[in-house]
Amino acid sequence: MTPPDRKRRFEVIYVANYADILAYVRRRTDSSDDAADALAETFTTAWRRLDDIPEGRDARLWLFGVARRVLANGRRAESRRGELVERLGRELAAWAEPDRPGVVLPGVREAFARLSPDDREILALVGWEGLGSDEVATVLGCSRGAARLRLHRARKRLARELRAAGVDVAAIGLRAMELAKGAI
Repeated sequence: MTPPDRKRRFEVIYVANYADILAYVRRRTDSSDDAADALAETFTTAWRRLDDIPEGRDARLWLFGVARRVLANGRRAESRRGELVERLGRELAAWAEPDRPGVVLPGVREAFARLSPDDREILALVGWEGLGSDEVATVLGCSRGAARLRLHRARKRLARELRAAGVDVAAIGLRAMELAKGAI
């Protein structure tokens, strides 16, 4: 089929079935945005698989089948997203619980927040992501020595900010980064 013929066939199918497919997806979705997405995906599939669409009124039934599968895929994806959100919520709640009693979380959070974005990033790469100097250097696009120096300086600035926030790092027996890792 030549490109103009393909376009014309698609237009005929689209015009003849748009209203029915729109009504179908609107009755099965919770929002007009979801309906619009399903409708767009249905007709995108129709365009890609134009040669597979049967002739005549069977085209309408074929489109209903495509829309049904698009909606089912959307529901599965939404279910997976919901499960992921719940799992991440549980993990974040468990992560946010202090590991050691007596750690002053607000002071630690404030101290960490006062650091520059670059300091927070390097401390997070080491403390939260568990990266070593070579890996941090790769992520930051610098030499291993430069990464080690930046980390050393960021840790010193964090310790200074912790002291300013009233957190006695020495009294609780933790290095500044370990405290930030477990409590922020």
